[in-house]
Amino acid sequence: MPANDLALLEQAAHEAGEIALRYWRNDPQSWEKDAGAGPVSEADLAVNAHLEQLLRTARPHYGWLSEESADDASRLDAEHCFIIDPIDGTRAFLAGQEGFSHSLAIATGDRVTAAVVHLPARDMTYSAHVHGPALLNGQPMTPRDHDIDGATVLASKPSLDPVFWQGRVPPIRREFRPSLAWRLCLVAEGQFNATLSTRAAWEWDIAAGSLIAERAGCIATEISGREMRFNTARALSDGLLIAPPRLHGQLIAALGEAPEARART
Repeated sequence: MPANDLALLEQAAHEAGEIALRYWRNDPQSWEKDAGAGPVSEADLAVNAHLEQLLRTARPHYGWLSEESADDASRLDAEHCFIIDPIDGTRAFLAGQEGFSHSLAIATGDRVTAAVVHLPARDMTYSAHVHGPALLNGQPMTPRDHDIDGATVLASKPSLDPVFWQGRVPPIRREFRPSLAWRLCLVAEGQFNATLSTRAAWEWDIAAGSLIAERAGCIATEISGREMRFNTARALSDGLLIAPPRLHGQLIAALGEAPEARART
């Protein structure tokens, strides 16, 4: 079943890419969401509508959780649930940059079992199901483990605030990419050694990338080291830390006991 679900997600992701590229660099209408939740565009909504029609028609008994859909609590009772970000990295998309993605996952219970992250402007498709390898355009990926000193870590600047670290911020090299889903996949691919966020992360941003990273050989946890769970009532993860085993352990030790507000800063 996960393999069949993965094939469906791959089809849907590529169709989403075709829709998105029709709007990309074509000055789509956009506006800010309420409560400072960031921008949304007519492209986000068009992709979301297409994905919901395609995926829910194919799997009518699956629940639905998407950044661009009103939440329906009935998903919590579903054995399987789609977890979708129609366009992850909307700011990059609106700026005409290539680093936006479509993040599509299916959770069975509270664990992700099939996942695709597709970057249409780069013609890159990351994929995995729970019983198979992590793939980039059909080829297996391997992460690069590294000691903490000198590790390349994808993170926002606030995550390197000393308040989140024991003693001192380790000598890591910080870089950034606009799509959170893509950051997880870049670690799975071995382009960077780790990614972390001390802020709460929405499930639709990380569900697909977390499985892809795990199947590549990384450990994917919340920032505290707790296992990630999906299709939860909050639809939030308390931060994230994705890295191969040695580096993951060293980062957890360096982060230490989290301040109470860490995952909500």
